[in-house]
Amino acid sequence: MTMAADVSFVEMRLGKVVGISAGEDDPSFCVVLDGVVEDWHLPITIGEAEALTLTASLSGTEFQRPMGPQFAAGLLHAVGGRVRQVRVDRLVPVRGGTAYGATVEVESASGTESVDARPSDALNLAAVVRAPIFAAPEVLADAQGRLEGDSPEAIILRLALEHEQMTFRRADE
Repeated sequence: MTMAADVSFVEMRLGKVVGISAGEDDPSFCVVLDGVVEDWHLPITIGEAEALTLTASLSGTEFQRPMGPQFAAGLLHAVGGRVRQVRVDRLVPVRGGTAYGATVEVESASGTESVDARPSDALNLAAVVRAPIFAAPEVLADAQGRLEGDSPEAIILRLALEHEQMTFRRADE
């Protein structure tokens, strides 16, 4: 089993979630991870639903019914398991480019297992269970490269680093 410390992973924390509208396109949503010790920033584009759920978790907003991450945490707890750590640990080829892959390391009475996840799902779960988060050096290097230039993606990612945390307000407030 590979541990984050075994391959020079960088410890990160959830910094913020931002929504960005750059022009006439639909808004883009990003989560920004910040280095705990080192001065790293890892912006990751995520979906709107995942961004709203993560924003609610970061702001302490609770829903009347469990959302996906709360449900997953409840299932894990019900079977006596816990999340040891979340890692944004690899580059994944996708149509039209590259995305990031994540791994959720789960510990239970039967041992430790690594579960493949999208970063947005893994980070939402980490926010709920307060699990440590790590990023692979190659992911951080790729993120630095994505910030360069004038591509639409680079502009959005740079704006994500500059914008403030998205706020969440329920309709009944």
